[in-house]
Amino acid sequence: MRADNAAPWGGKLALIIAAGCTAGLHVGKVPVSLPALREAFGLDLFEASFILSMLVIAAMLVGVFGGMLADRFGQRRSMLCGLLLAAVAGLFGALAQSPTQLFVSRAVESVAFIATILPGPAMIARVVPTGRLRTALGLWSGYMPAGMSLALVLSPVVLAHLGWRALWVGTSLICIALAVWIWRAIPPDDRPAGGLAGGEALLAPVRATLSAAGPWLLAAGFACYAAQWISLFGFLPSLYADEGVGFGVAGSLTALGVAINMIGTTGGGMLAQRGVRLARVYAFASAAMLVAIWVIFASGWPFAARYAAVMLFSAAGGLIPGSLFVATPVMAPNPHTVSTTTGLMQQGSASGQFLMPPLVAMVVSATGAWSAAWWLLGSLALLNIGIGVAIGRRFDARLKALQQRPGVGR
Repeated sequence: MRADNAAPWGGKLALIIAAGCTAGLHVGKVPVSLPALREAFGLDLFEASFILSMLVIAAMLVGVFGGMLADRFGQRRSMLCGLLLAAVAGLFGALAQSPTQLFVSRAVESVAFIATILPGPAMIARVVPTGRLRTALGLWSGYMPAGMSLALVLSPVVLAHLGWRALWVGTSLICIALAVWIWRAIPPDDRPAGGLAGGEALLAPVRATLSAAGPWLLAAGFACYAAQWISLFGFLPSLYADEGVGFGVAGSLTALGVAINMIGTTGGGMLAQRGVRLARVYAFASAAMLVAIWVIFASGWPFAARYAAVMLFSAAGGLIPGSLFVATPVMAPNPHTVSTTTGLMQQGSASGQFLMPPLVAMVVSATGAWSAAWWLLGSLALLNIGIGVAIGRRFDARLKALQQRPGVGR
């Protein structure tokens, strides 16, 4: 049942987006906390990098199946379980006495992460009137930079007065409060969660998606983008600290850089609506990220110029996920595989976020200079220009075919 006549749908939308923002909170609480965590557990930069990347391990391993499982289990139920699991994992992490316990808590948070965010679009489609759906989904797309920037602003205050363990407890309490609120405010799914029957039918979209080239191109593009983005913003507070930038100032500057990413994520869809070719938008974004990475890590320019490059990196880079989500319905093998294609994209994004921070940390630790990260992240930006050309060509061809043969499945 759609929510066209249900009131108030705006409050329900806000709750769902807030739940998504908790994913950003769990990502954003770590970068500013890395110096404290390294001191508390005696971690080097390479070991600490896994605290960043562990959050996306579940999405990396099972992203393509996540949407299918959430549909079978129940969207609301999946989100509630994800929030509660995140709370338990956060409390366990706050009590950690060893690096292993902290890593385990982050691995559990990764399961909670994907269980919370994958049901979001489907839940929004259920509670928001049809005429407002595009706007609502556009707001949802900013859940990660919104939550992460909020965490980056608030974390230094909590860390300075209460310590990192209090920060972990605080995010857990937020998850519990949201779970209770969603349970009370949003009704259960219209149909009960299904069992295991019909497995062959459920797996058909997965097979179709994995056997098509288009979804893999989208996943590769998202992987390259996400690997660069998390590597820069995950280590940015540590980079600032090495240059003598104050603790609170570093968190605020990083938060502003993250928040401006929302300009790009919404801009990608707006440019597509205005008829700008996807390949041009994607190539511009990747080229801008390439230039920005060089300025940040290798130019040796004054701090103000390098910070301006951070803003360029984030704002222009946001055009890439915006473009990828615009391309998804066209690049999916057929209309019944859009969600599965989105899951594969999420899996690519998570893989890039998991693999790249440790690699960057290893290179920086081996050379003793942040400038060594330039060639590694720059190579990804250059590769993504080529991927964008391939995506653009395939997108244009498939869109033309769809326009010529209306009603024919993709």
